[in-house]
Amino acid sequence: VQLQASGGGLVQTGGSLRLSCVASENIFRINVMGWYRQAPGKQRELVTTITIGATTFYADSVKGRFTISRDIAKNTVSLQMNSLKPEDTAVYYCYGWKKEVGASWGQGTLVTVSS
Repeated sequence: VQLQASGGGLVQTGGSLRLSCVASENIFRINVMGWYRQAPGKQRELVTTITIGATTFYADSVKGRFTISRDIAKNTVSLQMNSLKPEDTAVYYCYGWKKEVGASWGQGTLVTVSS
């Protein structure tokens, strides 16, 4: 599975950004999709996931601020990020897990939140 992420940028504290991840195949064939992020000097951490059945998971740090969604027709999973904080600054990676092949990663998109 190939994943192409986009939508990062620079935003002020309290602002919003929307990330998108386009998959190379029908996302109903990908068991889990989601987003990880890696801040400077830190390990990559899970942000959110969505399953084929539309079950979602959010890290505590983003609950109530971030929303994952999908557009089946466009093979796209999006991440709406609201009320951004400086600690959300990171490279965000689109993630997909398919039972037959395991994990796939997008190229990463940088989100910078200025204080």
